[in-house]
Amino acid sequence: MEPRSGCPINAAVELLGDRWSLLVLRDVIFGDRRYFRALLTGSIEGIASNILADRLKRLVDAGLLTRGAAARGQRARFSLTEAGIQTLPVIHALGNWGLDWTAGTPGLRVRQEFMRAAGPAFLEDLMDELRVRHLGATPKPAAGPTAFDRLNAAHAAGSGEAG
Repeated sequence: MEPRSGCPINAAVELLGDRWSLLVLRDVIFGDRRYFRALLTGSIEGIASNILADRLKRLVDAGLLTRGAAARGQRARFSLTEAGIQTLPVIHALGNWGLDWTAGTPGLRVRQEFMRAAGPAFLEDLMDELRVRHLGATPKPAAGPTAFDRLNAAHAAGSGEAG
């Protein structure tokens, strides 16, 4: 897909600025939903199957996701590329704007509030963990709970969810 102009903001908006692409990436990143069915049923926004299929194809074609080869009877697994991992700061910035300028459900704001309070080093840790999960990178030695463990614990404590 060729952007309408050579402006990098335009190119990014054309790729990521539709109603669903960033939400699909959010669910892959934070929900570790890597299969079509998990993405379809796990989205609280209720994405339609044809829209999800289109967005996954677009994200793969754009180089933000890869689609694993599915053997007969198996499901294809989607993985983030480095470019996909690098959308985390963009998603984080949008979430911070949402915290400041939109109303929301307190239980759904918890993760964003935690990430904001944890600071930029925490985002780097999350991206490192995504590289391990999606790109097969070697994990860094941990001196305690992982960044995702901390994030999920904060979410569970703040939203009333177990786990």
